[in-house]
Amino acid sequence: MKLLLDTHIWLWSHLDPSRLGRRVRTALRSPDSELWLSPISLWEVMLLIERGRIVVQGDPEQWVETAWSRAPMREAPFNRQIALRSRTVSVPHQDPADRFLAATAAVLELTLVTADAHLLRGSGYRTLANR
Repeated sequence: MKLLLDTHIWLWSHLDPSRLGRRVRTALRSPDSELWLSPISLWEVMLLIERGRIVVQGDPEQWVETAWSRAPMREAPFNRQIALRSRTVSVPHQDPADRFLAATAAVLELTLVTADAHLLRGSGYRTLANR
C-alpha cells in the first residue's frame, strides 16, 4: 500500500507514537507499505516549531533532517497537477495545506493517513483513518 502521511501522523510517529492507532501502526511498519511525505508537511512542521506549538531538541531544520533519515520515505513531488487539483479536490474546508495533501494523494494515487475529520470527510482520494 502506498501511504501519504499527514503532517500530524508523521510527527506522532516521531514524538508520540502512542497516538497512532493499531491499524495505522501496523500499516506504517508493514514491509508491503511504501511511505510518502509531502514537502508541504515539512513546511507545516517548521511553522509549528516557529509558533511554539511543538518543541524539538536543537535546530529545527536539523531535527527535520534527522527525523527524515531515521524513517526514510519517498518525497512526494509538488507539481502543477497537484496545485491545480488542490482547487477542485473535495475537502470540506479551505486549509491550503490540507487541500495540497488531499490533491497529492489523488494525483499520485496514494492513501492519505490522517486523523483529521475534515480530510476523512473529503472525497476523490483514499484515506486510512487513525482511530
